[in-house]
Amino acid sequence: MGLFRFDTPQKVFDIWGAKVGGQPGEHPPLLMFNMFQTKDKLVKSRKPPEFDKESYAARVRELEQLSEEFGIPALVGIVAPTEEEAQAYTEFFLSVCNKLPFGIDTWTLEARLTAARYVSKLGLQDRFNYNSITAWDPDIPAQVAELKSLGIRSVILQPFDMEDKRPSGRMKSLEQIMEVVEPAGFESILVDTTVMNLPTHGFCLLANRMVKEEYGIPAGNAPANASYMWTNCLKQWGSEAFKGMDAGMSSLSTVLWSDWMQCGPMTGMRRIFAAVAAATAILAVMAWEEGGDLPTDPNHPLNKHWPEEVAIIKGMKESKGDRVYRMKKERAKAAQAG
Repeated sequence: MGLFRFDTPQKVFDIWGAKVGGQPGEHPPLLMFNMFQTKDKLVKSRKPPEFDKESYAARVRELEQLSEEFGIPALVGIVAPTEEEAQAYTEFFLSVCNKLPFGIDTWTLEARLTAARYVSKLGLQDRFNYNSITAWDPDIPAQVAELKSLGIRSVILQPFDMEDKRPSGRMKSLEQIMEVVEPAGFESILVDTTVMNLPTHGFCLLANRMVKEEYGIPAGNAPANASYMWTNCLKQWGSEAFKGMDAGMSSLSTVLWSDWMQCGPMTGMRRIFAAVAAATAILAVMAWEEGGDLPTDPNHPLNKHWPEEVAIIKGMKESKGDRVYRMKKERAKAAQAG
């Protein structure tokens, strides 16, 4: 195992055509962007739900376009605190988009389950990502049982330990949640390593690595939460500084073992896509230097935007370090074959 290579087999899940997971650099991270979030100027009223449909439709079309142009999958997070909002916002989203998977982001357990029931009633379980089963939920077995009865296929797990806020605490919490979730047989399980603030986002990134080492399932979190919590950055240095910092958080997360990430409002999607595309290409090259394979998907950002550089890399002569890695890889394959 190297810094960007895991001996544990890495699972790749498919959520409505969006691949997520795998070895570092194998696939670009799945980017989740919000709509209808708190303080969104396009939302005119919450009760009853009223919003600028034309502008939102344009944002969704732009998200689809950027996802295709950059070669990075996207998912829409519909922020809906109430049942009425969840239905109104989801109905609108489905009327303007049939390409992207989606989730409904809300806070209480009952609201999350109500959203899942609504999605099940619509028959859209294969397109829906449930966010999320958390360490704070009072009855996880009952929640899991209902989600399975509703036909929910994709879930996010959010572990956390109030007594141990370091990566080890997240792993202990995840172990307890997985004891219930893993036997249920969901088609896709993503782990959210729970951002609390910007500096301790470092704990989350290290926890990503531990999740992939231990379980081989996709790990990620919300670097945007860390960015938007640093309110003094915007107040003291302005929007240009904030936007640079926000994009930097996403690129850093891309390199440090994030298979997916929550990226905040759609208004920031251009800077995030560009930052993540660059970071994904760099990560793929670092993983290759450690003995991994270059990505074969022509839509992968490395192949899509830097084909000439890929050709040069493939033509490089094997160095002594390359031989060591190759021989190690061959021995590992031979050992697995028995």
